[in-house]
Amino acid sequence: MKTEIICAGFGGQGVLTAGMLLVSAGMEKDMNVLFYPSYGSEMRGGTANCSVKISDKRIPSPVCKQPDVVFSLNTPAVDKFEPKLKSGGLLLVNSSIVPEDRVYREDIRVIKVPANDVAAELNNLRAVNIVMLGALSVCTDLFTPEYLEQAIDGYFAKKGKVNPKNALCFRKGVEIAQAAGGGV
Repeated sequence: MKTEIICAGFGGQGVLTAGMLLVSAGMEKDMNVLFYPSYGSEMRGGTANCSVKISDKRIPSPVCKQPDVVFSLNTPAVDKFEPKLKSGGLLLVNSSIVPEDRVYREDIRVIKVPANDVAAELNNLRAVNIVMLGALSVCTDLFTPEYLEQAIDGYFAKKGKVNPKNALCFRKGVEIAQAAGGGV
C-alpha cells in the first residue's frame, strides 16, 4: 500500500502542519513516510503545499506526479493540483472558500467540507486543517478516524499544545464527510 497526498492552501492555514500530522501518524504505525514542503517566501498568506507519501514499502522519490489525494484549502490549490490528481483520486475541498458552483473533473471523487465555517463555529479558528483531516480519515483507508484523532492529539501533546477543541473539529470533519458519502 502506498498513498500520495498533496496538502495545499495559503500559508498560515496549517497546510504544512497537516502534512506533518499525517507523517507522524504513519511513523507511529512503523510505515515509511516522506514529507516534502514547498512554500513561497511570503509564508503567512502566500501559497504553501507539501507532498506526503505513506507506504508499507520503501519510497524511492519525493515527487508526487499523480497524487491519490489532494487536500485543498483554497481555490488556487484546487486550480493547481486538481489536474495532477490521478483518475479515481480524492479531492478534498474547503467549501468555505472555494466557490460552490465550481465544476470539477468527472473522473475523481470530490468531498466538500466547509472547514473554515466549522472551525469558526467551534471557536477554534486555527483548526481548519484538523477539520479536513477528519474528512480525510473517512474518505481513505490510510488510517481509521479513531487512530488519526489519537495520533493528532499525541502530536500536539508532545509539543505541549493540548487543545480539546481539536477533537471536536476533527469529529465534525468526520461527520461531514460521512454525510457526503465519503466512506471508503
